[in-house]
Amino acid sequence: MRTRPVIAALLLTAALFVQACAAETEAANPVGRTAVVAVPSDTLKPASIGAIPNVHRVGNVIFAGQPAPADFAALQAEGVTKVINLRPEAEMGGFDEAAAAEAAGMGYASVPWNGPAQLTDEVFGQTRELLRSAEGNTLLHCASANRVGAVWIPFRVLDQGIDLEQAVAEAKAMGMRTAEYETKARDYVARNR
Repeated sequence: MRTRPVIAALLLTAALFVQACAAETEAANPVGRTAVVAVPSDTLKPASIGAIPNVHRVGNVIFAGQPAPADFAALQAEGVTKVINLRPEAEMGGFDEAAAAEAAGMGYASVPWNGPAQLTDEVFGQTRELLRSAEGNTLLHCASANRVGAVWIPFRVLDQGIDLEQAVAEAKAMGMRTAEYETKARDYVARNR
C-alpha cells in the first residue's frame, strides 16, 4: 500500500514538470503577441564615432545624425553591422549610403520619412521590426537625430518594456525636438499596448 503515495508523488512531479515546460514554451513563443525583447541594462549614453554629429548609445543601438562617407570606417571599427537610415533619398545630396555601408561590410535598411505627416504607423512598425531583428551594433540615424528619437519611443516602450516617460526623456536627450513627433509616438504606443 506504500506504493500509492509514491506513485501519486511521481505523477504530481511529472505534471508540474510538464506544466513548467509548457509555460516556458508559451513564454518563448507567444501566439498573437508581440515578443518583448529583454530590457537592456544600459541607459542612454553620449558617444563619439568619427565626426558623426549627436551620437548616443543604448546597448547595441547607436543613434546619430548623418554620418559622412569617411565615418563608415569608424563605424566599422565600432563593430556596426547594420545601418538604418530614416532620411529620404532627396535629402542625401547624391551620397549613396547603401553602397558605403556595403563597402564597409554592413547591412543597410532605409525607412525614409520627413515631417509629422510622414510619421505613420508603418514607419513605427517597420523601424521596430528592424530594431528587433538587429544583430550586433546597429546605427539608427537621420540628419540630426530628431526623427531617430521619435521612432525610438515605441520600440523602447513596446518591445523593451521601458516606462513611457523614460523613453520620451531618452528621445529628447538624443535629439528629438519636434513636439508633433512626440505626440505621434505617444499615440502609437497608446494604441498598440
